[in-house]
Amino acid sequence: MSILIDRNTRVLVQGITGRDGSFHTKLMLEYGTNIVAGVTPGKGGTDVYGIPVFDSVKDAVKKTSPNCSIIFVPPQFAVDAIYESADNNIPLIVVITEGIPIHDMIKVKNYLDKKHIRLIGPNCPGVITPDESKVGIMPGHIFKRGNIGVVSRSGTLTYEIVYQLTLNGLGQSTAVGIGGDPIIGSKFIDILELFNKDDKTEAVVLIGEIGGTDEQDAAEYIKTNFNKPVVAFIAGRTAPAEKRMGHAGAIIAGSEGTAQEKIIAFEKAGVKVASLPEEVPKILKEILK
Repeated sequence: MSILIDRNTRVLVQGITGRDGSFHTKLMLEYGTNIVAGVTPGKGGTDVYGIPVFDSVKDAVKKTSPNCSIIFVPPQFAVDAIYESADNNIPLIVVITEGIPIHDMIKVKNYLDKKHIRLIGPNCPGVITPDESKVGIMPGHIFKRGNIGVVSRSGTLTYEIVYQLTLNGLGQSTAVGIGGDPIIGSKFIDILELFNKDDKTEAVVLIGEIGGTDEQDAAEYIKTNFNKPVVAFIAGRTAPAEKRMGHAGAIIAGSEGTAQEKIIAFEKAGVKVASLPEEVPKILKEILK
């Protein structure tokens, strides 16, 4: 099984004719993703790699019935793109776009929560269920079908740790990049809840970083509600306070958000924390013996 997406997921690409949208549409198609439509205002009636392009999400939904949208729209237009998918009742929206203002995302998240629509991102690498579907920008060739769930705030660290898992024969059920912005649609807990219900996910790798308290919240959830093994890796052990490190949300403010604080929270919850990416599969193998 998998969470969020599988080979039957019908994907709509918003911004399909743009540089990033068309490039990653090609890679998603090559991976086997079932892309049924694209949207770019003013480009309706054309196609990209044989995928029909529509002027609006409304037209695309009427003709092709997508149940997932991926957004490659520039930040100044991305909020409207999210609302357009939500207003047409697409249940899963994945936002790759980086640089959406925080105050806009607060409004978007509240709106989508009321409509019970799941948002992944923004500023994320997307979702992949190995050998079935890729909705995002992850390099598909490093993934392998299996029983390890992966959830991460960091795109590049996801790739590094997944590569280590695959090299060690530990395939993945689904990998979800939740995004590194301060306000995101789905947090660690939201994805952990899905993995907890998935019979084929035997264990989970959680990849966190400095900034915020999402990892601490996840640790508390794991301690009281999660019934599967979890291995964590936290980036930013040597990061200085008050300096943003990469992601907009990766900043230590006051006494909160340090890597050490997060590591302590996980260890108190019984979660093994790797010091290096290559340690993750070794710890998993010990746990799953």
